[in-house]
Amino acid sequence: MTTPPSREQPPHPEHHEPQRPCPDGSPDPAERNPRRHTSGAEPRPSARLDPLDGLRDPRDPPCDVFLTGTVFLDIIFTGLDSAPVRGTESWARGMGSSPGGVANMATALARLGLHTSLAAAFGDDHYGDYCWDALEQGEGIDLSPSHTVPGWHSPVTVSMAYEGERTMVTHGHDAPHELSAPNCPPRARAAVASLVPGRREGWIADAARSGARIFADVGWDDTGRWDLAGLEELEHCEAFLPNAAEAMRYTRTDCPRAAARALAEKVPLAVVTLGPEGAYAVDGATGETADVPAIEVEALDPTGAGDVFVAGFVTGTLAGWPLADRLAFAGLTAALSVQEFGGSLSAPGWAEIASWWERVRTLENQDPAALRRYAFLSDLLPGAARTWPLRRALPTLGFRPPA
Repeated sequence: MTTPPSREQPPHPEHHEPQRPCPDGSPDPAERNPRRHTSGAEPRPSARLDPLDGLRDPRDPPCDVFLTGTVFLDIIFTGLDSAPVRGTESWARGMGSSPGGVANMATALARLGLHTSLAAAFGDDHYGDYCWDALEQGEGIDLSPSHTVPGWHSPVTVSMAYEGERTMVTHGHDAPHELSAPNCPPRARAAVASLVPGRREGWIADAARSGARIFADVGWDDTGRWDLAGLEELEHCEAFLPNAAEAMRYTRTDCPRAAARALAEKVPLAVVTLGPEGAYAVDGATGETADVPAIEVEALDPTGAGDVFVAGFVTGTLAGWPLADRLAFAGLTAALSVQEFGGSLSAPGWAEIASWWERVRTLENQDPAALRRYAFLSDLLPGAARTWPLRRALPTLGFRPPA
């Protein structure tokens, strides 16, 4: 299946209304972060859809998903025809700024209607103020477990997108661990963890003991050992979502599907992303498998696509969808994201998904079987979709809100 391109850019970001904060006994964010200020503009609501509608119970945790990690200020340059050449100046045709790092996944979850809580350290600078306001006021993410670190500047990443790839330059210093890691995670339906070989994070076990369903991904193993035994916290995880290269190295296999089957012996659910080939999943408890091809798109910037995939999969899992539908939905959200620049900037909401589904069914020469793969969207999506292509956000540091 192919999807129509979306390259137009909007004058304003699309926002969600803030959700009720997750109570965790923490001080009020305004008291803990006296330098924090709002932009003076109320977040503008967009098309809302609660994927857990009908599943919520007054006894449930107020948070749907908790996550923690490092927030970067991302500055993204697009419209480069090639990589910068040494000794020359390159002009980009597009640029945007947004919170990055763990903010990519937090934003993707919030835009899909999940009540999202983030624990992170924020720099005591204008960059930190911008990222805080963009996440809390713009996306409705609960930042009550987060902290401002006095005298610490925000990590910054400059990303250059060209030829469907990206090159990044980052500068930053580690925040004090006691201020960047959660002391006690709030009660949540689920938590997303990024595992690091040889390092244990106490909050993951705490979250699992409190009933959270743990979804985990993993980064590149710089040690080169690729030892599954070093990922000790897999024992707390319901689902593990590495990419194909990571999965094959950890399992010593030469096929990503064989790697997924091997991982399913270690975790209840193994999901291996296959890049342009889609994704493959194995349910270790039932033996069920799902193999969903990717949607064919013209990629502008792959930044954050993996985070968006995880957010889509978590959403479908909490909503109780069949395994193949979860894979298809996660792949769709990732495909929509790579057609725009940036990580959190490009995360799609329900309006984008509805517009895609409405538009793609009008295109000629679509594979009927591929369309049936996404037919579950018809009963899920808002009735009125916006016109495709959509206009997307262009947030930039320095703009002031209207009076």
